[in-house]
Amino acid sequence: MRDYDAATAFLGEWGRFQRLVFFLLSASIIPNGFNGLSIVFLAGTPEHRCVVPRGANLSGEWRNASIPLELRGGQEAPSRCRRYRLAALANFSALGLRPGSDVELEAVEQEPCLDGWEYSRDVYRSTIVTEWNLVCANDWKGPLSTSLFFVGVLLGSFISGQLSDKFGRKNVLFATLAMQTGFSFIQVFSTSWEMFSVLFVLVGMGQISNYVAAFVLGTEILGKSIRVLFCTLGVCIFYAFGYMLLPLFAFFIRDWRMLLLALTLPGLLCIPLWWVIPESPRWLISQGRFQEAEDIIRKAAKTNGITAPDVILDPSELQDVNSQKQQTYTILDLMKTRNILTITIMSVLLWMIISVGYFGLSLDTPNLHGDVYVNCFLSAVIEVPAYIISWLLLRNLPRRYSMAAALFLGGCVLLFIQLVPSRIRALSILLVMLGKFGITSAFSMVYVYTAELYPTVVRNMGVGASSMASRLGSILSPYFVYLGAYDRFLPYILMGSLTVLSGILTLFLPESYGMPLPDTIDQMLLVKGLEYRPPSSSTRDSKEEEENPEIFKSTAF
Repeated sequence: MRDYDAATAFLGEWGRFQRLVFFLLSASIIPNGFNGLSIVFLAGTPEHRCVVPRGANLSGEWRNASIPLELRGGQEAPSRCRRYRLAALANFSALGLRPGSDVELEAVEQEPCLDGWEYSRDVYRSTIVTEWNLVCANDWKGPLSTSLFFVGVLLGSFISGQLSDKFGRKNVLFATLAMQTGFSFIQVFSTSWEMFSVLFVLVGMGQISNYVAAFVLGTEILGKSIRVLFCTLGVCIFYAFGYMLLPLFAFFIRDWRMLLLALTLPGLLCIPLWWVIPESPRWLISQGRFQEAEDIIRKAAKTNGITAPDVILDPSELQDVNSQKQQTYTILDLMKTRNILTITIMSVLLWMIISVGYFGLSLDTPNLHGDVYVNCFLSAVIEVPAYIISWLLLRNLPRRYSMAAALFLGGCVLLFIQLVPSRIRALSILLVMLGKFGITSAFSMVYVYTAELYPTVVRNMGVGASSMASRLGSILSPYFVYLGAYDRFLPYILMGSLTVLSGILTLFLPESYGMPLPDTIDQMLLVKGLEYRPPSSSTRDSKEEEENPEIFKSTAF
């Protein structure tokens, strides 16, 4: 019985049709790069201090002394959230007393910013923080907006796979692209922080859903050799390219509403792709729509300048894979044996910690020394070599040591940041970028590594559970950045320590490089210290399994 790959082998691997699908699907990921981290600039917090009303009966000297000083970053700076009580200052001013010489300012009673705040416009003209005063007592709302976006990503992860299985990869891809673009456009007209945040949840749902749909569509259309390249470099590099565009947009557009509009409109460029990107023939076959699948394959052959055989798909030879493999496993099977339970717990911790590190460092770029736009651009650029290095490591070196090395690099340099003298700011930024490089490399490798550890019968569930942990990590990451308001180095100490611990944890996982991938739970590789069970003779070659689209479908989250 011929499978789909055998039936379509005459198309070749890298014809004009495959190149078109590869680059157009990768290009559809670009908006995800700049929309996913747009909150870095939309919710940027500029320098601010309490407003002293013009009507306050204060002399110029007392007006200048109305804001107390506080120690911040080792230096004295005007308080962001407190001022001296204006009624007391007005009395001192009326009596002709002078601040400092006649009145000890430390003894004067303080009060919160009752009349609002004045914001510096040196970096941002306006952000959601300045528009809705998300500072001081309300400063928790900024990180919450980011977390709610990732809540949307978590919800989208739940439903995107089911929707694309039911309604088709192409339909879901463009429907969720429209969802992301549409709700992002409505966000521009938000009248309150609550409205902005609710819409941000929906944008997050649309973003992850179109990412997954494009990922799966590419793996199902492209041939074996190109499929691996698409899943590792194609999608990731184009995502990083979109991320690089974000600081460029933000540099020239300093108003948050206009910036969000500028980031939303490129989504309209995806509309013409509807008439170019085909539906997945594999999905059509799984639905029994053989004629539609054959029409797409014949069109692909014509695009590649190849004459198609008279009969491409014979329904009597091709059977739906899903009907052959009835899934009788549940999430409880991830705890069936001590070995698989240990691997599941370790994978969940690993994914969560890596996600906290990746998104924590990405969201923290405004807090670095130097220009916020340059720092964000560097944070995006460093991802490109990280993806390339991780791809090379996956092809040539053991998974466990590659992952551990990347995590140790990322974690150790983050821990060293606190030791850098404050005057050598460039070194601090370099260490942060090295940390981002290591964690991004690990993030790229953990997808494949996890898929190789789980057996075929529970691979989707195993990677899905790990992916869910990753989303929980991304939800927590804004609050790691938030801790920097209390101690500048605390986020790096926490992220660095957790990353080093995850590197140590990785060393206890079994090595899957060059090993036959397991089909059943009994065939799984064993964690160190657990009793070994020899695999059965029915294992398959790992290289063939790596190229199986089922693995990459399961890593799409």
